[in-house]
Amino acid sequence: MATKAVFFDIDGTLVDSNRWHIETWHRVFAATGRPVDRERIAEQIGKGADNLVPTLFPEMSDDQAEELGTLHGRFFKADYLDRVRPFPHARDLLQRVHDSGRRVVFASSASGEELDHYIDLLDARSLVDLSTTKDDVETTKPAPDIFATARDKADVDPAEVVVIGDAPYDMQAAAKCGMHRVGVRSGGFDDAVLTEAGAQLLYDDVAAILRDFDASPLSR
Repeated sequence: MATKAVFFDIDGTLVDSNRWHIETWHRVFAATGRPVDRERIAEQIGKGADNLVPTLFPEMSDDQAEELGTLHGRFFKADYLDRVRPFPHARDLLQRVHDSGRRVVFASSASGEELDHYIDLLDARSLVDLSTTKDDVETTKPAPDIFATARDKADVDPAEVVVIGDAPYDMQAAAKCGMHRVGVRSGGFDDAVLTEAGAQLLYDDVAAILRDFDASPLSR
């Protein structure tokens, strides 16, 4: 089937934010008496708090995980959100997808407030057809909910969707939905981790996808 929609993860894919999320979670865990090494946190970036916290602290209740997620959001907004910058040519790729007649969809484990900030940061309000965030689902990646909800909003067949993401959790969630999967290395995950999680094709970053656009699954 031809590609009718491209679902973009945001953090680590379109914007260089993963390192700031690592720092934020490191602060959260330290502030609540549960210090965790940055390396262990980095392995979980791409999940929402509902999945990230229980992975590191299996004994923690849902309410406790939600409290830590709220604290993360507060710290991130206050001290790190304004440090986030788009990756080179991120907007150009969105423009290329839009101009090709395919739908541009943001599907992220970020909050709706963060999504609004990133849309403005990318100057993408005229390019994004629709979006889905953690606020729209009960469970974040690697559960399929975010991509499944975006699929329903876009009213497309999964085989007509290409997902672009930086984390293994993007690849796992997209695979559960039967969508095509393109991984980018800009989030800091190893090739083997992304491939094992289901990435069918790897690029260094979104700029590399733009350069290869005509030969990529996006123009299929």
